[in-house]
Amino acid sequence: MNELEFEKPVSELKHKIAELKRFMEQTGIDLNGEVSKLEDRLQELSKHLYDDLTPWQRVQIARQQGRPTTLDYIRGICSEFIELHGDRNFRDDPAIVAGIGLIEGNPVTIIGHQKGRDTKENIQRNFGMAHPEGYRKALRFMKEAEKFGRPVVFFIDTAGAYPGMTAEERGQSVAIAENLREMAGLKTPTLSFVTGEGGSGGALGLGVTDRIYVLEYAWYSVIAPESAAAILWKDSTQGARAAESMRITAQDLVELRVADEVIPEPPGGAQKNPDQMIQTVKEKILAALTELTAIPIAQLLSTRYDKYRDMGIFAER
Repeated sequence: MNELEFEKPVSELKHKIAELKRFMEQTGIDLNGEVSKLEDRLQELSKHLYDDLTPWQRVQIARQQGRPTTLDYIRGICSEFIELHGDRNFRDDPAIVAGIGLIEGNPVTIIGHQKGRDTKENIQRNFGMAHPEGYRKALRFMKEAEKFGRPVVFFIDTAGAYPGMTAEERGQSVAIAENLREMAGLKTPTLSFVTGEGGSGGALGLGVTDRIYVLEYAWYSVIAPESAAAILWKDSTQGARAAESMRITAQDLVELRVADEVIPEPPGGAQKNPDQMIQTVKEKILAALTELTAIPIAQLLSTRYDKYRDMGIFAER
């Protein structure tokens, strides 16, 4: 797992504690008192560090390797899962995973962006940046879920939709726009989890849902901080400066009513304890499904409409 610069003091203290424990094992000298003091210091340092993260540091954590991917969540929450492929128009897009699963006996359709674990897999998955056929695949299985009355769970983790010429030639903007329109009126319960990056229309193409949950260190915005900096100041290296003013953190999103709830992550982020994070998300899915499936569809659609009409906080002058 890549270490972030601001995490080095914690990493160095952990290394020191490990060295002392090894020394105790090798020599039999009792240094438990010193180890205990260092562990207390580590806990205090970790709490201070992760409680006071800047927006840019949260963006860095959201991008770290080792965070659970859509397939990790699927394996952890589903007792059974059948992956489905293709948009029946052009091809299958590996940047979007879709299929039918069972969560504690509840049938659901699951759709999400899929990043890779290493360079080779990231190239195969196009770094989680979907083409138009990915969004059309997603729409195909949304409509199938609607037909059979299955709730839909979305996992969002993308820097944005693929911006290449081939994607534009095949109708990237139209594919995303069609998803937004259809999701707004989808006659089945829907919920989405922003698990890492939530960039632009690429994220929104899976994000018009009854409930939007954002992991504690995830971000969700119309544009990535570096891209915003390139536009505002003609300098993409000013990403940290842009992140400070963009209100993209999980806490900001709930305050602005863009998201419904912040999902706490393990200390240091989901990548530190993926199993714990997956279990937390599973519990939230089960609770949300119990709530949403009890609501009549007509009322669900009306509430969804009002949710997006009322989104955001603004002042008129």
